[in-house]
Amino acid sequence: MATRSVIRFAKRESGVSFNEHPDTWDAQFYAHWDGYPSNRGVQIAESILYGKKIEGWEIDFIDTRRDDLEYIYYVWQAPMKTTWISIFHGSYGDGEDFECIFVGQPKKLIDKYKENTNDEG
Repeated sequence: MATRSVIRFAKRESGVSFNEHPDTWDAQFYAHWDGYPSNRGVQIAESILYGKKIEGWEIDFIDTRRDDLEYIYYVWQAPMKTTWISIFHGSYGDGEDFECIFVGQPKKLIDKYKENTNDEG
């Protein structure tokens, strides 16, 4: 079953809260599969921190509103400021009523959501 998500890049500005949907964003990508935080979220964070390539997403029209999403990611950036990520989760909608389940810097996202894959569990 698909776990659909969009990834939006928003400008970090004074007065804009990371735990609320911004009015505008600069770019949007769509991912049809594996949109949950332990996959898509970790990929986004590892790409920001380590330059890892992200697969399985495509450029979306900036004004496209989908009604079958489960996750929305916002990557908040501005020159000379740290990058933050917000994750909103809901059940198959356009995202406007989704609950914010994470706000933090990329390392914090990895620490929270990356599954432990070593032999010790």
